[in-house]
Amino acid sequence: MTQAHAHYPMEITQSPLLIEFAPGSTLYRQLDIVSSLPIYRNGPPGTFVDLLNGLRISLPTDQIVFVDDEHGRVTVGFGGMRFAGLKDERLARSHVMSLEPRWVASLLVRGAPVWPERGP
Repeated sequence: MTQAHAHYPMEITQSPLLIEFAPGSTLYRQLDIVSSLPIYRNGPPGTFVDLLNGLRISLPTDQIVFVDDEHGRVTVGFGGMRFAGLKDERLARSHVMSLEPRWVASLLVRGAPVWPERGP
């Protein structure tokens, strides 16, 4: 596991799921668009992680409780998510989001490292 999480206060590292993305990843946030249509809200602007290989990963913006991209990688804390392990060779969170392991440096659940697995 990386030491990037050591920079954060305990309330952040204790979030239900903290994902440290691969080194060199950057954050992209869409601007909030004001519409002249009579729609109250069409959801929050998009939040994405851009990887060095050009891949853009869409994040569930409404679940994000913390985000940082100042330590050479993007770290995101999610409130209403849990780590569901590996499924079809991808890191999975409950229900929707799955990530290829090469996109992620480490995962913490309530402050405890859960991936990558460490030997005894």
